[in-house]
Amino acid sequence: MKMQYLNAPQDSLPALLSRLKIPAYPAVIGISGAQGSGKSTLAALLVAHFCGLGIRAAAVSLDDYYVSGAQRAWLASTIHPLLRQRGVPGTHDIQAAIKDAEAVLAGKPVALPCFDKARDEPVAKRPLQQLDLLVVEGWCLGLKPQNETELAQPVNDVEKELDPHCQLRLFVNQQLGAFYQDFWQLLTPMIWLQAPDWPQICRWRAQQEEELRAKTGKGMNDTELQLFMASFERLTCASFTQLASAADLQLRLNDNHQVIAVTQRSA
Repeated sequence: MKMQYLNAPQDSLPALLSRLKIPAYPAVIGISGAQGSGKSTLAALLVAHFCGLGIRAAAVSLDDYYVSGAQRAWLASTIHPLLRQRGVPGTHDIQAAIKDAEAVLAGKPVALPCFDKARDEPVAKRPLQQLDLLVVEGWCLGLKPQNETELAQPVNDVEKELDPHCQLRLFVNQQLGAFYQDFWQLLTPMIWLQAPDWPQICRWRAQQEEELRAKTGKGMNDTELQLFMASFERLTCASFTQLASAADLQLRLNDNHQVIAVTQRSA
């Protein structure tokens, strides 16, 4: 790995984006990072940067591929009640994501999906468009399934109390080890926004919820947010080990979202 330390905040995020090299077009690239790490912001900056160069670019979130409430209700009734909540591998239409990425890479037009989190349902797709570059962002991009020993140990009280027999963990792990890995292979290069640690990620997500409540009057309370975040903790913590060696470009963040170092994987 090649590491270059930056003088934050003088060396800004937009300056980093210009260092990203796309070897050929059409291309599909990935941005992985925990909740609140700035994936959507970086995706928008990338799209603006490449559109400014005359490259037809768009961004989509892995969240936009969430399945419907009815489909999650079925998962909850047949596999584990916590699958009613969107978030973990197995709650996305990952085969649709693969189909869209393959269409872009084949030079075919694509109608990207949209998911309305307020309604908790998919909504109408975006208009059909021809793309040279698709930027995909998501919290679990690039992650691999865990082994039996890792799965057996609960990482929080929610897993200990609500998933004592590992039913949820095994299902998520199986899903992650299947079509999700096929999707990750299409995302080249992969960028990772490396948050400081799990407690800071939780603070960032709590800040987002506070802003949502102030803006809309709606949002999760502290108890609901704690339950929500518990489902993300296992794989997010695994990312600190897995993505350190798997990501092509790592942007290390401090508590204020400033980029303090960039690490590029050596060829």
